[in-house]
Amino acid sequence: MFVDQVSVYVKAGDGGNGLVAYRREKYVPKGGPAGGDGGNGADVKFKVDEGLNTLMDFRYNRHFKGKRGENGMSKNQHGKNAPHLIVPVPPGTTVIDESTGEIIADLTEHNQEAVIAKGGRGGRGNSRFATPRNPAPDIAENGEPGQERQIKVELKLIADVGLIGFPSVGKSTFLSVVSAARPKIADYHFTTLAPNLGVVDTNDQRSFVMADLPGLIEGAHEGVGLGYQFLRHVERTRVLVHVIDMAATEGRDPYDDYVKINQELEQYDSKLMTRPQIIAANKMDMPGSKENLEVFKGKLQNKHPIYEISALTKDGVRDILFAIADKLEEIPKSAMDEEAVPKEEKVIYRYHKEEDPFKISRDDDGAYVLSGYRIEKLFKMTDFNHDQAVQRFARQLRKMGVDDALRKRGAEDGDTVRILEFEFEFME
Repeated sequence: MFVDQVSVYVKAGDGGNGLVAYRREKYVPKGGPAGGDGGNGADVKFKVDEGLNTLMDFRYNRHFKGKRGENGMSKNQHGKNAPHLIVPVPPGTTVIDESTGEIIADLTEHNQEAVIAKGGRGGRGNSRFATPRNPAPDIAENGEPGQERQIKVELKLIADVGLIGFPSVGKSTFLSVVSAARPKIADYHFTTLAPNLGVVDTNDQRSFVMADLPGLIEGAHEGVGLGYQFLRHVERTRVLVHVIDMAATEGRDPYDDYVKINQELEQYDSKLMTRPQIIAANKMDMPGSKENLEVFKGKLQNKHPIYEISALTKDGVRDILFAIADKLEEIPKSAMDEEAVPKEEKVIYRYHKEEDPFKISRDDDGAYVLSGYRIEKLFKMTDFNHDQAVQRFARQLRKMGVDDALRKRGAEDGDTVRILEFEFEFME
């Protein structure tokens, strides 16, 4: 089964908790703090494996969760960092954050990897909080929560040549003739339900990868037929071979087919119109094909090179393969990579304007609710089992301006303040 688009949940590992501990040696009174830091949580990384060609593995496993770091230990021993979770993906994989629509990574080369979810750092032990004023602090941090996100993973096949055209014009037959690929071939529409790849070798020792893409129809860019589902695979190809039924066996006009397919490509992505296109005038062994070809050439006006072929009898196949190989030599892969993956999309991390540290809302029961990534992370990293940690949390909230903001909203002594599922009492 060909799987090329899945929705996946990823959760990086949380950092390990820091420890509150003290040195206890026989002849060393007041030995001081000795709590170690927690280890860092595991990153979730996607890594390209050129041996894969579909997202089939994601069909059965749509949750990826990294391990948390080890907690800190006594004698200032640092907890162990968790090993990163490496998820293999096929070349041509694009990762998109579903909540923002942002492209996180575009992975095209073997062994290329990207961090999809960043692991949390380990919490600091009490030895890290020692100061001359407080040489034996009773405070340690919990580990930072690992990043979690819902992502969309898309596969765009990396092929040199894409076969495009209406259903039943002979794309699958052509691919089966020029390569070792064996797609299903039948005389009904949409026989091909998934893209097929084949490696083509020319007689002069040149080779390239060809993709037979499921038949496009009018309205494909809006989701009609199978076209929209597989139009994304056209983006990676360097040359488009437009297969046209020149015998008009289905009663359609060949030039009309050419115009409609190109309109679909343009409406999906206007950049595809700059892609070199070669016309494969197929079924030239059928009656009426010669006459239709002359009319077609008159309307096309040398816009693209036309090659007469018959995928069934193999006539003209050798010439069009040489033409395709020649055209590919004119287009270096590096240039196509720059076009398919713009520079701004290759950046794995971008600067984002920091959102407000907290937001205040009211629940139905009248409680004030504090929310926001920064304040919730601060809350999760606070160990409320130690009084000094609670006091530090209160100071941090005051410094962030939470107290003043609550007063402006009308909070008074004794009012309930809620963070996540925990409640506190507001005190002046």
